[in-house]
Amino acid sequence: MTESDSPKPVVAAIDGSGTAINAALWAVDEAIDRSVPLRLVCVMKAKHPSADDYYADKHHAEASIRAAQDAVEATGRPVKIETAILSGLTTFNLIEESQSADMVCVGSVGIGRSARAILGSIAAELAEKAHCPVAIIRPQDEIPRDEVDIRWIVVAVTDEIDNESVIESAMNEARLRQTPVLMLGGRDGLDGLDDIVKQWKGRYPDVHVYPVSDGADVARFIKKHDEWVQLAVIGGSRADEVTQILGPRGHPLLHRRAASVLIVRH
Repeated sequence: MTESDSPKPVVAAIDGSGTAINAALWAVDEAIDRSVPLRLVCVMKAKHPSADDYYADKHHAEASIRAAQDAVEATGRPVKIETAILSGLTTFNLIEESQSADMVCVGSVGIGRSARAILGSIAAELAEKAHCPVAIIRPQDEIPRDEVDIRWIVVAVTDEIDNESVIESAMNEARLRQTPVLMLGGRDGLDGLDDIVKQWKGRYPDVHVYPVSDGADVARFIKKHDEWVQLAVIGGSRADEVTQILGPRGHPLLHRRAASVLIVRH
């Protein structure tokens, strides 16, 4: 097998935070489902003012990768793990990684006014410029399980050219994560939402799908409604909605209208 024939890994960006490890754990299912490796990537600074600063940065990167690898291995899941420590701008490196990845996963606690730290606004820029699907994963473990009956996957039916692959990705995620789907549409002039839902139910009989005739705008739906949305799935042409879907920094309970996002590209 040549290098070009090697399976493209699912890449998880690691920065030493629990949020990044959470994203790596989310990525485990993606890698197993695709039968590809999980590649844990941490990015060091390109320049260091002193040798001590370099070694401190290197130690942090190594410790971050080790912690993420330990967390993944502790799941006992059958996934092959690859690791890499890169240097330079985080966004540039992750976009480069996306050229030979099946998916890139990053963690995010939301995008604030000064969100320039790793996996803050970087997540939004990656959503717009990556060459493969990007999953931006918000922490969910602080949300009490007994307060949430259903965690939905939300996707919109549109007349955009990539909509078939966007809906297919949403349905695959629903099957993988055993989560029901809210399929939006109806108010933007696209008729036959019930028929479209019926067609997708036929293709995915094990996935529960519910039509919502509230317009095909995922960000607007999340802002307007109180349903707990686990994952919003959108196409690359709607990457500018990411900041609205992710919501602001802060505890999820204080901002329930926020969700993880999958930006679909092929």
